[in-house]
Amino acid sequence: MLEYAKMILKKVSFDEYLFRKELRKCIAYLTHESEISSLRHWAYQQFRNSSQHLHILDEFFYAVSY
Repeated sequence: MLEYAKMILKKVSFDEYLFRKELRKCIAYLTHESEISSLRHWAYQQFRNSSQHLHILDEFFYAVSY
């Protein structure tokens, strides 16, 4: 599921609304804490140059922080 989540987020990264919607779904579908942590790490690496994406990532990952 983690690899699928990465693929989806890459495909919808052009649209802020879709990115937000899909990130919410990805986090909800991942069942293990380690998967969410891996997704967080990957997403920040993948989208580190986009302020549009960074504020969405901060919003979602701080909401599910451990």
